[in-house]
Amino acid sequence: MKNIKTLVVVSALSLFSAAGFAQTISATSSTLDGAEAKIAAQAHQAGSQYKITEAYSGNRVHMTAELTK
Repeated sequence: MKNIKTLVVVSALSLFSAAGFAQTISATSSTLDGAEAKIAAQAHQAGSQYKITEAYSGNRVHMTAELTK
């Protein structure tokens, strides 16, 4: 019985990882600074910090970031 309870607790805790609390956001703009400003504004609105994970520059800049609490 104790093994079953331990298995249930471990299974439940495995569902909650640090990555599970992260949210991905993206923004587009004509410049890198503009895209980052939009990311920063979204992070501020959510009360989170952000880490830029991707930036692509073609005709416009597309930037993706991960929000963390």
